[in-house]
Amino acid sequence: MTPTVSFRQLQVFAAVARLGTVSAAAAELCLSQSATSQALSDLERQLGVALFERLGRRLHLNDLGRRLLPRAEELLDGVAGFVAAATEPEGQLQGVLSVSASATVGTYLLPALAGRFSETHPAVDLRLRLRNTFEVITDVLRLEADLGLIEGECREPSLASEPWCEDRMVVVAAPSHPLARRGRLDDATLADADWILRESGSGTRGVFEQAMRARNVPPRVRMELGQHEAIKQAVRAGLGLGCLSRLSVAGELERGELVALDTSLTLRRTFSLVWHPERYRSPLWQAFKVFLVEARASGESTGEP
Repeated sequence: MTPTVSFRQLQVFAAVARLGTVSAAAAELCLSQSATSQALSDLERQLGVALFERLGRRLHLNDLGRRLLPRAEELLDGVAGFVAAATEPEGQLQGVLSVSASATVGTYLLPALAGRFSETHPAVDLRLRLRNTFEVITDVLRLEADLGLIEGECREPSLASEPWCEDRMVVVAAPSHPLARRGRLDDATLADADWILRESGSGTRGVFEQAMRARNVPPRVRMELGQHEAIKQAVRAGLGLGCLSRLSVAGELERGELVALDTSLTLRRTFSLVWHPERYRSPLWQAFKVFLVEARASGESTGEP
């Protein structure tokens, strides 16, 4: 006999998979925690399988849960589309889309684009998370994000990706720094300099280290900081050189608070879109991806000056 699965059970399954805890899922679905927990237990009991691994209060999808989540999301999206067709203006997008973005993209590009998309589609709930590149890839792998935007290329074979737009990084210093009035900095000068850098795992740090390795120049790292603003403040204080996206220092360069240094480093990179090929790609997902690609084509998403 085929097990009976309810719409509510599918809602709970998808919400717990996305949020990681029963309490968070209960809050999102406006249910009591006990009702949410019971719905999830009933679903696993009726199917005769476990869908999650329990690690303390956190729940992580197991292999079977990861395989079933796209089907559950497709069913839920179909029901939502049925209701929307009956109650909403024809063709109106609606639903929730979780997007994880690495720091440069998420701080300097995505907010304005997400704002424009939300204005056009007011029934859409875009949920943005600011992470580093490694964490974005982890979110997408764990099905905790529908779409990821990262700095550089995605080398995770389990994920699908495509280039989105180009970015250029720049070495910066305080105007009072001894190297600020030098000409092109040679490799020996770069090796002797103190550097204020992002943490390991960030796309910005990875591009910088790759460029230094190509010149056979090991950097002398004085500080590792997790935020662009913290790096800029440290560089402005004269504590060392920084290497950041031109997007993130455009204002400081224009105001003369920082100066760009001439080096032989190759500091160009590509921002990429990343998604899980087994994740259900709803009409909302497809519309947002098309929107981002069109923004790239029109030049709105470029990091070029």
